Amino acid sequence: MIENLLFGLLNGLTAWPLLLLHIFGVFTQYPIFDVARNTGWYQFGFLIGAGSPLLGFLGKRN
Repeated sequence: MIENLLFGLLNGLTAWPLLLLHIFGVFTQYPIFDVARNTGWYQFGFLIGAGSPLLGFLGKRN
């Protein structure tokens, strides 16, 4: 259970750079979302990981 959450978090954090690399044709053999680990905890970790960079930019106010 916890390993699926951690793998989802890791894949979510690396999703944005991997998406940019996929656009330019680099690292196309590595998927952005691991369908073999498609569980609720993995999806939750992926959601948190992929949303965390955006939430960090939105939460910074001076």
